[in-house]
Amino acid sequence: MSTDDSLRDSVTVAIPKGVTVTVGRRTITAKGPLGTITRPFPNDVLTYAPADGGASLTLQIPANRRQSQALLHAWERHLGNLAVGVTKGFEAKMKVVAAHFPMKVLAKDGELVIENFLGEKYPRTAPLVAGVSATVDGDFVILSGNDVEIFGQSAANIERTTRIRDYDPRVFQDGIYLIEHAHPKET
Repeated sequence: MSTDDSLRDSVTVAIPKGVTVTVGRRTITAKGPLGTITRPFPNDVLTYAPADGGASLTLQIPANRRQSQALLHAWERHLGNLAVGVTKGFEAKMKVVAAHFPMKVLAKDGELVIENFLGEKYPRTAPLVAGVSATVDGDFVILSGNDVEIFGQSAANIERTTRIRDYDPRVFQDGIYLIEHAHPKET
């Protein structure tokens, strides 16, 4: 059995100045200028240790398994997203497509209200997860928030609310669709 040099048992993640990361019993918390984000953290598999200018993640299981490498790299990205979320924040853009009936889209009280969707009498509402805000700018809905996971859930809630049933999807393409994925806000 040959050994692969690309297998690593630890990785270093850059943490920007002004961001403090703490690990609790089964959670990891990042605190920065835009707020605090808490996420579950697998302490039994990974070890977090602060390092100069960043943080070190170390596997506590053998590094030769594909699953362990995937876990290490996934948490490397999670820590990077936590750091970006509390320093810059995230935003995404969704497009309102209304081919058959003109839709009216309003953002209010933690939800997105969609009126006259396919000529329906009653409005549809898409819940926004706490910590995510939406603004309507013409045919675009702009989402902004700090935590990329709840951010993605809010976008999915909006797309699911405008899902069309009992019509041919090739003809009726009305809805609100994600056109720009979550990316760090430009300062």
